[in-house]
Amino acid sequence: MPFPNAIRLVEVAPRDGLQNEPEPIDTATKLELIDRLGAAGIRYIEAASFVSPKWVPQMADHRDVMAGLTRREGVTYSALTPNLKGLEAALECGVEEVAVFGAASETFSHKNINCSIAESLERFAPVLERAKDAGVRVRGYVSCVLGCPYEGEIPPAKVADVSKALYEMGCYEVSLGDTIGTGTPLKAKRMLEAVAKDIPIDKLAAHFHDTYGQALANLYAVLEEGIAVIDSSVAGLGGCPYAKGASGNVASEDVIYMLNGMGIESGIDLDKLAETGQWITLAIGRPNRSKVGVAMAAK
Repeated sequence: MPFPNAIRLVEVAPRDGLQNEPEPIDTATKLELIDRLGAAGIRYIEAASFVSPKWVPQMADHRDVMAGLTRREGVTYSALTPNLKGLEAALECGVEEVAVFGAASETFSHKNINCSIAESLERFAPVLERAKDAGVRVRGYVSCVLGCPYEGEIPPAKVADVSKALYEMGCYEVSLGDTIGTGTPLKAKRMLEAVAKDIPIDKLAAHFHDTYGQALANLYAVLEEGIAVIDSSVAGLGGCPYAKGASGNVASEDVIYMLNGMGIESGIDLDKLAETGQWITLAIGRPNRSKVGVAMAAK
């Protein structure tokens, strides 16, 4: 299968990146990050998580973030809504699109959202129904598709089952997450092959973490299979509080540099994106995990 001609990049740094910081980041910084990302040409930004402040205090300002956005034409600002309560709050803020997240690992599901895989799918059903009634699209996430910190290897068939359930439930797209970043290219291809038996490839996305330095190689492997949607975080921000040692998402700058070199269109200005990565890491006192970003800053 030929490589796609264009890629849609989903930027998850404002949510997936900043929610894993040890201390809350002020709302103004989040809003400036989102605005800078939009200025760099990113057209899909997951801006907030409507989760319980008790469990994720870093996201307690989700209403303020969604209300304070300077919305750019053509940019989708989505939010994570794990349950009906979160969805209702997001709808009150005028959210355009939401996301639910499950897992391919029973143990991880219990650790992450305190229920089994089957129970999580039952919880999502009313969220999908309410979102449909409100005219809001829903994206689905599956965690641990290439390995679990508790169960180790995850059979591709298990990933396929959860992905199929989310898709049939009404998720317009399913993002496949290597949450702990242990995947390798051949494993990524085999996992995708299993999932794509039931879901069209253009309804799937790749969400790979870079813990073992394999994220770009894994992305190249699934691009070969026709994946055209990539989740990433500027400066490689992120991680997972329930996956010890897991580093951040693949850096958006590194992804765009690779795509540019392959002649694949993204519509994103790499210079502006790299400047944003430098700015946010300095603002929150974290190292820039983008190799491209660090190299460009040293010029």
